[in-house]
Amino acid sequence: MDCIFCKIADKEIPCNKIYEDKEFLAFLDIRPLNKGHTLIISKKHFRWIWDVNNFGKYFETIKKIEKGIEKSLKPLRVLVLVFGDEVQHAHVHLVPRFENDGHSATITLGKFKDISKEKMNKIAEEISKNI
Repeated sequence: MDCIFCKIADKEIPCNKIYEDKEFLAFLDIRPLNKGHTLIISKKHFRWIWDVNNFGKYFETIKKIEKGIEKSLKPLRVLVLVFGDEVQHAHVHLVPRFENDGHSATITLGKFKDISKEKMNKIAEEISKNI
């Protein structure tokens, strides 16, 4: 299997890790829609989020990450997005929204932000310490 998220979970590919436990991993998206755009994956490969073992714990973990984003970045709100087409591994997007963030009233998919590696590291550290 050639799954990029499995490779990230197995530490074959680096990421800006925010949170990790035995079952789940959260990290910053490398193509962020806004600062703090986070992906939460199951470390075990499942095609759809509905197939994830311990679905309740998965969403409790997502909630924990969202609260860390709120505390760290002080967004207006945090969107929860589930697509499933871009990478065929169960994952959930958390996208913070900010005033004048360059998006319309709804998030503009494909309108990625250019955030330096150093800034991404700092954002990940800040969120991580607030979880």
